[in-house]
Formats: sequence, C-alpha cells, structure tokens
Amino acid sequence: MRPTSVGEWIGQAIFTISEKTEFPFIEINAIASSILGKPKEWIVSHPESLLDPGQVQALDHAVERLLTGEPLAYITGQRAFYGLDFEVNRNVLIPRPETEILVEEAINWFENHPDRRSMADIGTGSGAIAITCADRFPDLKITAIDISPEALTVARRNAERHHVTDRIEFKQNDLLTGFKEKFDVIAANLPYIPSDSLNQLDVIRFEPRLALDGGTTGITFITRLLDQSRKNIRPEGCLFLEIQYNQINVISIIEQYYPHAVTNIVNDLASLPRVIKIQL
Repeated sequence: MRPTSVGEWIGQAIFTISEKTEFPFIEINAIASSILGKPKEWIVSHPESLLDPGQVQALDHAVERLLTGEPLAYITGQRAFYGLDFEVNRNVLIPRPETEILVEEAINWFENHPDRRSMADIGTGSGAIAITCADRFPDLKITAIDISPEALTVARRNAERHHVTDRIEFKQNDLLTGFKEKFDVIAANLPYIPSDSLNQLDVIRFEPRLALDGGTTGITFITRLLDQSRKNIRPEGCLFLEIQYNQINVISIIEQYYPHAVTNIVNDLASLPRVIKIQL
C-alpha cells in the first residue's frame, strides 16, 4: 500500500466530515496538529510529509470521534480561552466564549480597584477563570474551588502550564461551605441548566453532568452561593455570576440576599443576558 501523505489524509478527512461540521478545514487541521504533535502552520506547509500506519490509525480514530458528535476540544485535549490554551478532558466543562465576558468584567473591576487583590473562583473546572485572572494580575491571590477532585487535577496542571501556581490555592469543597475567608471578588460559572432541559441536550453526552445540572429550576447552586457568600465577601466587594439567558428571575433572589447592592446584567455577543454583576 502506498504511504499516505499529510495533504492526502487532510483532503480525504475534510471530505468525510464536510457535511457534518461548519468548519471542516479548521477542525481537521486541529486534529492533525494534535495527533502529530506539530504546529498548525507546519501541517499546512508540509502536505508532502508521509504518515506512518500508526499515525494514520490515530488520525482516523480522531475523525471517527468527531463524527459521533464528540467536541473537538476533548479530541485534541485543548481549548483556547481569553488568549490562553487550556488542557481539557471529560472531567471538566469546555470553557465557552460567554465565560470570557465574566472574566472581562472581573478584570475591569480589578483594574479599577488596584488595592483589592483577593478572589474566589467557585466551580473552577479547568481553572479558566482563575488562571486567566492570575495571568493578568501578578499580585492577585485566588482561591479556586471545585467539588470534583478530577476537575481540580486538570486545573492544577493548567496553572502549572501558565506559571501561576504561586497565586492560586486549589480547594476541593462544596461551594463556600465552611469557608471563613473573605474575598474582594467572588466569581462563579456554576451549573445552571435545569435538569429536565439538560436531559434533552446533546451536551450531556460528553460533558460532565456535575458541571451542567443546575437542579430543578437551574439556579439551585446560584441561590446557595448567594446565601453563603454574604459571610465571605468583603465590604464594597463584587460578585460575578454567569447565568442562562432566561434566568433574569435570579435578580429577585439577589435582592433578598443583597438588598443594598447595585446589580447589573451584562449581555453576551448575541445580546442575551449572560453575566450578573453584584456591586456591594
């Protein structure tokens, strides 16, 4: 059998998935880069390079996974977020562009409050929020909390990758239960999809239910955190919460726990409510 070149394999793979995905060239090149351990630029500029049978088998298997609907990030083990690359696997939620809005809001707050430098990231998952903020502010001290030990293992590796382990303390915990420490900022992208709705979504086939299932109403964990956080947020501190677009009703709950706070809603790129900012 004649050896297969990189260019030949890419051409056939793009044809194979062309009717299944919107960006076949991008996804196939990402797979080739990941499996072959080469930069995407190398993949494009070396189409004549020959593949050995083991490489072809690994590449074909990755395409098969893509065709089943498995997210590209789990196949490559990587996801870009706010300009940084993060390791991801099926123990953590894949970071979404919507969460970058929360990070942007938190960064703006810290820039406007240079004397405030403590933060809690609740439900840290891959560590995307905590690590991105730590990367931006070398003097920021962060406590990153998750109930999943497997998720924390991934988050710690990402912190090592981005050289911010000295700025982040990772804790396995159920939200802020038992915490006495106080923070200037509390940020959280908690599970917010209602249980019944989640069962109808493709996302549950691959991503961890623990990171998605927000209980009957979708705001079970958000409500718990609002209650707990009152003893952990410093005066004139700020909370940032990511929500589902149709969960504006959480505003009334915020008013119960923080009646004197200024609450703002930040829309995502689709002009849908996505982040709630609670300024004490």
